[in-house]
Amino acid sequence: MAVPKYKTSKARTRQRRSINMKLSAPTLVECGNCGNRVLLHRVCPKCGFYRGKQILKPEELA
Repeated sequence: MAVPKYKTSKARTRQRRSINMKLSAPTLVECGNCGNRVLLHRVCPKCGFYRGKQILKPEELA
């Protein structure tokens, strides 16, 4: 079995680990009704539409 010749430095270890710890921004799409930026597969909080259909009334949202 292979054995490391030298100790791996903290900087090298943390650099390797940090690659997998990056956060990605959520994907936002425009609402087809009002143009508001909304998360995918969610009802628009501004107008209450989802996939071209009225799901919630704007009065219920407030």
